[in-house]
Amino acid sequence: MGKTKEAAKAVEKADRKATHKAAKHRDEPLVKATGLLAEIGDQPQLVATSIGTVVIGAIARRPDVIRGGVRMLAAHAAATFVKSAIKASIDRTRPEKAIEDGNARFEPGESRDHDQNSFPSGHTAGAVAVARAVSRDIKGAGGPAALISGAVAAAQPVNGKHYLSDLVVGAAVGWIAEALVSAVFDRVAPLVETAVADKAPLLIEHAKA
Repeated sequence: MGKTKEAAKAVEKADRKATHKAAKHRDEPLVKATGLLAEIGDQPQLVATSIGTVVIGAIARRPDVIRGGVRMLAAHAAATFVKSAIKASIDRTRPEKAIEDGNARFEPGESRDHDQNSFPSGHTAGAVAVARAVSRDIKGAGGPAALISGAVAAAQPVNGKHYLSDLVVGAAVGWIAEALVSAVFDRVAPLVETAVADKAPLLIEHAKA
């Protein structure tokens, strides 16, 4: 057990050193610009994108796009739930704050202070979940979505928002959450679509009457 703790501390130290080095130029305009662009991975933006996808699919009469948007919304909700549960039980000082104060916490806790909620990266979790979801239904969307989610994650350490390990765990949360949602979604969605298709003639006849 002693060796395990020592190894964990060594990894944490290396993680902290690498991230603090990456955040060295966080106040430069170009780096700050990447941080602003990465805000596409924040919760409101991802929810709006998912809902917008459903609306576009409905207008274009594209069932695949509608399905993709619903899957995106469900995957994001699942990833957000998991990452929020983890954040609520672990306190970790964000790199920028740790650099400024010279004090870095990483321990069990229940702090609601934004500066102490670095672990894991919610932006990364949400972006990965949504990117994985959209790639399953909308042809050609997987590549661009993966690039965007990668950019969202990459911007976090250089802007002093998250440690590298925050990104790894955040990505894992998003990946697993989306996989679980899709496992259920792929069973339920066809049943719903079949039911709607079966009822459609009856609804049309009722409307004519």
